[in-house]
Amino acid sequence: MLISLKFVEEDKVGEKWKKYFKKSWPYYKKWYLQEGYTARPGYLSCVEALEEHMPELLPIYEQVCEQAGGGDLVSRYLSLYQPPPFMSGCTQVAWNHKPYSLIRNYDYNPKWFEGVMLKTNWLKPVMGISDCNWGLLDGINADGLAISLTFGGRKISGEGFGIPLVMRYVLETCKDVPQAVSTLLRLPVHMSYNVTVLDKTGKYKTIYLTPDKGPHVDTERVATNHQQDIEWLEYAEMTATRERKAYLDNLVGQLAQSRDDLSSRFLQAPLYNKDFHKNFCTLYSMQYDLEELSATVFWPNRSVKQSFDQFTEGREIVNINKPSLGELAR
Repeated sequence: MLISLKFVEEDKVGEKWKKYFKKSWPYYKKWYLQEGYTARPGYLSCVEALEEHMPELLPIYEQVCEQAGGGDLVSRYLSLYQPPPFMSGCTQVAWNHKPYSLIRNYDYNPKWFEGVMLKTNWLKPVMGISDCNWGLLDGINADGLAISLTFGGRKISGEGFGIPLVMRYVLETCKDVPQAVSTLLRLPVHMSYNVTVLDKTGKYKTIYLTPDKGPHVDTERVATNHQQDIEWLEYAEMTATRERKAYLDNLVGQLAQSRDDLSSRFLQAPLYNKDFHKNFCTLYSMQYDLEELSATVFWPNRSVKQSFDQFTEGREIVNINKPSLGELAR
């Protein structure tokens, strides 16, 4: 199964962002309207929510709306306020021994993968894997703060923002774990997610976010697809969330385990998912190095390393079940 990952550098919202938005908008529009036009909040409600909770992002929001052509529907979508429910698999770990690293697998349906690593300088330098056009699935900023998410394994949805925009906001406005935790504790999210943050000092936290029970801060280094308890048994069994967490907990507990050895395990069962028939598989693995301020995306037999100092635009075409077919354009 082939996937494509593009590496795009654009300091401010411009023509490159506009190009990739236009390509993905028909798919996001279908997703956003799946429950009907009136199922989502109105434009004024969306803007008011952004003004209340993420005012620093308003100038960027206005820019992405303008580049997207403006209009009511696209502006509501780009606010990511109370979007339709969505969920993913994923496994992540905060490696809090030197070299400090945040490592993760992203498991999702390949048909809905945006496929862009975006390096920007909107409020500060940030790079990560894009989702919902201006949100992030994971990323790092130039202050040495990294962030990653997994779905929390609960059906309940409520009032709040889609998690990709929350991830972007944290990297744009926070410089370390204490700031990130404080920010995450006050932001409403529309579904349950586990967010792990790690900074260049080795500080880390995993925050269990929910739309109904309030957030919980934990010192768990490993996060998969449940929170303190299993609430959605069928999903837990389908994704083997307990088995993945137990396996990774055991690995990080072995002090002789090196960071590189640990990363290599993300390409093996039970962490690496090849459930192609259900269209739910590991699309990429990522390692954020907080000392180097680098991001290494990797698959079996292929990896690409990017940093704030050396970022190469291009595209990688990968057979996620076999060695890479593409070479990074240079």
